[in-house]
Amino acid sequence: MKTTTNVKSDLQIAQEATMKPIKEIASQLDLLEEEIEPYGHYKAKLSLSVMDRLQAKKDGKVILVTAISPTPAGEGKSTVTVGLGQALHKIGKKSMIAMREPSLGPVMGIKGGAAGGGFSQVLPMEDINLHFTGDLHAITTTNNALAALLDNHIHQGNELKIDTRKITWKRVVDLNDRALRQVVIGLGGPIQGVPREDGFDITVASEIMAIFCLATDLSDLKRRLSRIVVAYNVNNEPVTVKDLGVEGALTLLLKEAIKPNLVQTLEHTPALIHGGPFANIAHGCNSVIATKMAAKLADYVVTEAGFGADLGAEKFLNIKARMANIKPDAVVVVATIRALKMHGGVDKANLAEENVSALKAGMANLQKHIETVQAFGLPYVVAINHFITDTEAEVEALMEWCEQHHAPVALTEVWEKGGEGGQALAERVLDVIEKGENHFAPLYEVSDSIPVKVEMIAKKVYGASSVDFTPKALKQMEQFEKLGWDNLPICMAKTQYSLSDDQTKLGRPTNFTITIREFRPSLGAGFLVALTGAIMTMPGLPKTPAALKMDVDENGQALGIF
Repeated sequence: MKTTTNVKSDLQIAQEATMKPIKEIASQLDLLEEEIEPYGHYKAKLSLSVMDRLQAKKDGKVILVTAISPTPAGEGKSTVTVGLGQALHKIGKKSMIAMREPSLGPVMGIKGGAAGGGFSQVLPMEDINLHFTGDLHAITTTNNALAALLDNHIHQGNELKIDTRKITWKRVVDLNDRALRQVVIGLGGPIQGVPREDGFDITVASEIMAIFCLATDLSDLKRRLSRIVVAYNVNNEPVTVKDLGVEGALTLLLKEAIKPNLVQTLEHTPALIHGGPFANIAHGCNSVIATKMAAKLADYVVTEAGFGADLGAEKFLNIKARMANIKPDAVVVVATIRALKMHGGVDKANLAEENVSALKAGMANLQKHIETVQAFGLPYVVAINHFITDTEAEVEALMEWCEQHHAPVALTEVWEKGGEGGQALAERVLDVIEKGENHFAPLYEVSDSIPVKVEMIAKKVYGASSVDFTPKALKQMEQFEKLGWDNLPICMAKTQYSLSDDQTKLGRPTNFTITIREFRPSLGAGFLVALTGAIMTMPGLPKTPAALKMDVDENGQALGIF
């Protein structure tokens, strides 16, 4: 976030904004009254019947926003997503935004809010960053209901002969809580259950979150939930939700949450905020239902995928687009001069100082992400998210680099100026779409072997020289092939801070090896998760959590959210 002594905070800007009643926002979208389910004055859920009614309508253009590898300096990808949607709206295009719901873990931890920033935010910002319409709580409850039903089955006689040493299903909570990574449950004697080791993941890492975001309707949701592998029996055979017979109950808990949430931006552009899997652990994209519904309701949909193109965009294109039959029309690669200088070796404390040589060194990271987008055959535009600390020489150097590399580029000032500051970007995006040079295709076939798919991602997207599989991962690949699970896309779990699996290697590292330490089957989601390096599925809090600055005044007004 840009800050000067004269600039208002994101929260101040959001709280001073005038929102329109949600029915006025819905009226822009040709929705029927019975398709809108208000949650107060400024939020609503949209009925899934919208998709049935508009089934024959031509889809709008889908624009994917991604970024360079993130740094503590911030890239503002969500801000650019909102700003671009507003800019398209401002120049007369019927546009919508489709984004993820924030997780309370990062909001209360190190990241703060995830609703955009400055004059490119989705509103009501406080609600979206906190409990919103309760979707993440519903997913948490569904996940933990399955855990409780599983443990009860074992306690009541274990008809399925589940090996309690081979239970893979974990409980979740939507907070960063390192103390829950490994726990022991069932203590206190026979009537309290069967003692065993367990653990917690963060809610957004749950397979149920991934399923929620990839399901196309309630029936598909139930089918996917039934396929979840929760454990293995004494014969080392997988035990699924269908074996437990609880897919109906789990679907019931999600029947309201599965409906997308309609909100608005500061400039009253409609936005669907729905689902929120992490991109460093899961696939990092908002729900298929929201993206496809937005494409029926608008001519241009601006959506985002988490972190850099090596994570969220790769998974959007190899997993989500493949499963949902979405063909993106353009990609926006967000870069900031601040972050590029960090990739060029500048410490965060010195980012306000002009350093063109470090900026040029850091451009190697931008170059790699551009190459990744090009590998998918997609047209792209580089969005330079302008900060007030950027100097004229630095902006000129980055613009010249883009020109020399034939990279379409636009300087964006959406944080400061909202939609007006994104009009150059909007025009550039429309230009590359209209040229029609789109040859989109996923990087691999699902029929390829597991190691071939992993190596394609590691070498083509990350720039790795080789891939190393631990003995555990090798044994799992052999087992998955026997079970027929090898014909699934790969979802890599990797640090977001580096193209490698070592978060300290910034810029564009070379001659590195990606280590796959283990796989986790997510059969309900429809992919295999490959865990690299030291990636964790339950984050911890930093020394000074963002929560320490948060409060509420006597009138119920939120304080300290950013």
